Amino acid sequence: MSTDAIVLLKKDHQEIRKVFTAFEKTGDKAYVEKGKLVDRMIELLTVHTYLENEVMYPRVRELLPELEDDVLESYEEHHVADLLVMELVGMKPEHERFAPKTTVLIENVRHHMEEEEQEWFPQVREGLGRKALQEIGAAMEEARKKAPRKPSQPGALKKTIDAVLA
Repeated sequence: MSTDAIVLLKKDHQEIRKVFTAFEKTGDKAYVEKGKLVDRMIELLTVHTYLENEVMYPRVRELLPELEDDVLESYEEHHVADLLVMELVGMKPEHERFAPKTTVLIENVRHHMEEEEQEWFPQVREGLGRKALQEIGAAMEEARKKAPRKPSQPGALKKTIDAVLA
């Protein structure tokens, strides 16, 4: 399997999109299924943003300083998603704002992923090259083993607190 960082992130994006689509296809009153899908969504997003925030973004900032503004924008997009995730964690699927809040999360994350894939990833690939992307990907796979799966876990909790206090 490739350890190319961009390939790995795109694979995560595909898995996240599948959960988004499944959520959108559920019926209005399918509360149990919606709750399970949002739990899965939160787990995938928690791991993914951890990998980007802790490995990918810092390395890109270091190696490609001309992409600094893009990285900072991505951190802010993660910040918005973190806030929505924290609100969803404490909310019952039957709550009238659960589905709308999830929809806003989905829309924001889809926008973020499309921007990364269409604009940012090509610039990063061109700027870093294959060897560097494989090294970053290997570091991401190592970090994935200890990555938090829930926003309440230590690695994610710091990120969440930073999001709330920023």
